[in-house]
Amino acid sequence: MTEGNFVDYVKVYVSSGNGGRGSAHLRREKFVAKGGPDGGDGGRGGHVIIKGNKNLWTLYNFKFKKHFRAGHGGDGGKQTSTGANGEDVYMEVPLGTVVRDKETNEILFEITEDGEERIILEGGMGGLGNWHFKSSTNQTPRYAQSGIEGQEKELILELKVLADVGLVGFPNAGKSTLLSVVTAAKPKIADYEFTTLKPNLGIVEYRDYQTFVMADIPGIIEGAAEGKGLGHYFLRHIERNSTLLFLIPADAKDIKEQYDILLDELRRYNPEMLDKDRLIAISKSDMLDDELKAEMKAELDKTLPIDYLFISSVAQKGIMELKDKLWQMLNAEPSET
Repeated sequence: MTEGNFVDYVKVYVSSGNGGRGSAHLRREKFVAKGGPDGGDGGRGGHVIIKGNKNLWTLYNFKFKKHFRAGHGGDGGKQTSTGANGEDVYMEVPLGTVVRDKETNEILFEITEDGEERIILEGGMGGLGNWHFKSSTNQTPRYAQSGIEGQEKELILELKVLADVGLVGFPNAGKSTLLSVVTAAKPKIADYEFTTLKPNLGIVEYRDYQTFVMADIPGIIEGAAEGKGLGHYFLRHIERNSTLLFLIPADAKDIKEQYDILLDELRRYNPEMLDKDRLIAISKSDMLDDELKAEMKAELDKTLPIDYLFISSVAQKGIMELKDKLWQMLNAEPSET
C-alpha cells in the first residue's frame, strides 16, 4: 500500500430510507359487492449499517464515495400485502474505525471486530394499511398512514491503527528502516525528517511461523500533544497498540532526555498511554565500538527506568533479540493486582 492510498480520516453523508405508504385499498371482487378494507402496510425504509472488515487497512474507498443513501420502503398493496423493505446500505470499514457525529463530535461507537455490524441510521417505519383501522363503527376506512421519513446525518470516520507494537520516536530515528527489516513492508526511507507522513503497517514473522503486527507511526516533535507538527493526526494511532517500542538513535545527545520528552507527549495526549508496556531500542548502534557501547550501557543502566536494547537495522544486529523481547512482552501473563 502506498502512502497516498492510506486514508485515516473522512467525512461522509448518510441517509436512511423512507417508510412506504400504507394502502387504503377496498376489496373488490366479482361476487363481493361491498368488500372490506384490505390495504397492506408499507415496507420499512433501508438502514445504513457500518460493518467491520479485517481485510481492510484504510478508509481509502471513502475518498471517492462520500454519500450513502439507503432504499425507500415499498407501498402497501391490496389483499393486505406488505410493501417491500428498502435496501440496506452497508459501509465496510477497517477494524479500529471510530464513528463520530460531525455536528456534536460525539463518538457514537467503535468497530473493533471482524463482521461486527452497527446500525448508524434506522430506516423509517412503513405506514399502516387501512385494514388496521376497521372497526364496528367504521367498517370501510378510506385512509391509511404515510410512512415515516428516514434520517440523515453527517459522520466522521476516523481510523486508529490496530497493531500489536507501535514504533515511537522523533523524526529520522530509524523507525521506517527497522520496519522494512523486520517485516515485508516497504515504507518510504530517506535521511531527512518527516519521511513518514502516514502510518505504515507490517507483519513481523517470528519463530515457528508465528507473527505479530508492527506499526511505524510518523515521528513525534515536542508539542505534538497540543497539535504542533502532525500533532493528533498520528498520536491517535498509538492508542490501539498494546506495546510501545521507543526508538532512539545512538547518536542522540541525551537518550534519557529524549525518552522523557516522548513519554511526556504521550502522557499529555492521553494519560492511559502510560499503562502500556514499553521498551527502548537504541538504533544505529553499528556506529558504536565495544568500548563506547560499554560506557553508554553503564550510564543507561543507572538512568533508564525500563528495559532497553542496542540494535542496528542496517547491520542486522540485535534484531532477533528485539523480536524475542517483543514477543515475550506481547504474550506475558497479566500481573495480578
